[in-house]
Amino acid sequence: MSRGGDMVYIPDDSDFSSFRDQCESLEGWHCRYNKAGVTVWSQGQEESCTVQKIKTRISCKDVPAETLYDVLHDIRYRKKWDSNMIETYDIGRLTVNADVGYYSWKCPSPLKNRDFVTLRSWLPLGNDYMIINYSVKHPKYPPRKDFVRAVSLQTGYLIKANGAGACVLYYLTQVDPRGSLPKWVVNRVSQFVAPKAMKKIYKAGLKYPEWKRKHDPGYKPWVYPEQNTLPSVSLAELSVQHADSLENIDETGLSEDHLSTSDHEA
Repeated sequence: MSRGGDMVYIPDDSDFSSFRDQCESLEGWHCRYNKAGVTVWSQGQEESCTVQKIKTRISCKDVPAETLYDVLHDIRYRKKWDSNMIETYDIGRLTVNADVGYYSWKCPSPLKNRDFVTLRSWLPLGNDYMIINYSVKHPKYPPRKDFVRAVSLQTGYLIKANGAGACVLYYLTQVDPRGSLPKWVVNRVSQFVAPKAMKKIYKAGLKYPEWKRKHDPGYKPWVYPEQNTLPSVSLAELSVQHADSLENIDETGLSEDHLSTSDHEA
C-alpha cells in the first residue's frame, strides 16, 4: 500500500476508497472457496507465489457492523478469540484515527512464527467501517531472533451494514511472509486458514456485547479519541518496511505430514 520509497504516510480518503473498491470488485479475482456463507478469492499470481493477494467475505447474522468494528479494535478482547495470536500491543498514536502496533502469531508447526509492526488507520463511514494497515519500521521494535518479521503490503477489513443488526465482513490481505513457503501452505491459507479465521471473528462478534458489559464497557478509544493514552509517535520516527531488507528463509522442503494437530481444530 505504500506509495514507494521510504516515506511513511497516513492513508487518506483515496486509499480507503481504493481499498473498498478492491473488496467489492470481482474483476481479476479467482474464487478458491465458497461454503457455509464464507467465500475466499485470490488474485492474479500463480499458486506457487507466496505474496498472494487473498480476499475473504462472510455474512454475519445477528452482529451489527459497529459491534464487529469494536471487536477488531479491542486488543483485550482479541486475546479471548484469536488463538493464533502470540502477542499484540499498541506502540503509539499518530492521529485520532491512526496508530502503530505490534502483532505476532503462531504459524502451523514446523513453520517459524511470524510478527509485524504496522501502521494502522481506520475510517467510520456511517453504517460502514474500514480498518487498513501496512508494515513500517520503528527503531525501538526491530526484528526479533525468535520470529520471522513478515511484511504487510496491504491488509484490512471492510465492514458493511446489512439490514438491522447484521453485517458483511470483508478481509483483504497481501503479505510477504519472508520465506519461500511450500505450495501446500499457500493452498491451505485459502482452503482452511482464511475461512476458519472469518468464522472465529463472526463468533467473537456474537459474544462481544456480553463480554464488554463486564470489561470496562465505556472504554473505546477507537470511538472516543480522548480516551487514548498512548504516547505520540512522529511519522519521522518511522520508515517503510521493505521486504528485501529482511531475512528470507527457505521452508519449501517442509512436509505437510508434520503439520501440528492444533491447526486442525475446528
